[in-house]
Amino acid sequence: MKVSLFITCLCDMFHPNIGKDTVEVLERFGCDVDFPEAQTCCGQPAFNSGYLRQSKKAMKQMIRSFEHAHYIVGPSGSCVSMLKEYPQIFVGDKEWEEKAKEFAEKVYELTQFLVDVLKVTNVGSNFKGTVTYHPSCHMTRILGVKDAPVILLQNIKGVDLIELPKKENCCGFGGTFAIKNAAISSEMAAEKSQHISETKAEYLVGGDMACLMNIGGMMSREGKNVKVIHIAEILNCR
Repeated sequence: MKVSLFITCLCDMFHPNIGKDTVEVLERFGCDVDFPEAQTCCGQPAFNSGYLRQSKKAMKQMIRSFEHAHYIVGPSGSCVSMLKEYPQIFVGDKEWEEKAKEFAEKVYELTQFLVDVLKVTNVGSNFKGTVTYHPSCHMTRILGVKDAPVILLQNIKGVDLIELPKKENCCGFGGTFAIKNAAISSEMAAEKSQHISETKAEYLVGGDMACLMNIGGMMSREGKNVKVIHIAEILNCR
């Protein structure tokens, strides 16, 4: 099965190891993974800020970059959900509407692809520790990926998975929301940090690096010793 890796900006710039882990997990189950170097930002920051015309430039570049792809897999529910929005954004565009539809149909978040496409529920990882999982807003509410990450975590040998209180609450990041409404965002992150502390978990796991960086930053400032890891890292731990 041929898969093209969509790395996302944050993973590429700050946590490239997550891309490596994603590739290695996919290769473990027989995927032939390539990396289109022409890929760029998905356009979400500009789009969410109201710059539709400018964001479309990035979107068109993404569509061109992955024209050859059979499947497109990314380690981010938020960014993948943005790619799924392309058909609606290009509705009525004679040149790009059909291309956007074909593109979006090939796109999957990592855990979604493993469980729903490859039909894998146990990746054979071995990770010891108490873990709580943060279900990010875009991943669950827009993309609709809720069960796949939990199923995979539950089947990892050595993982003691503890449910996060009020897990559905936003961590306060929300892209530009954290910048435009910093005070509110900080309070939301502090609340999320408190809920994580209540679990007494050693590790916080999530499928969106932006959320994990936001929560991790708050917990670090509070002096809490909770390790923050992306789900790709725990899936690739052997």
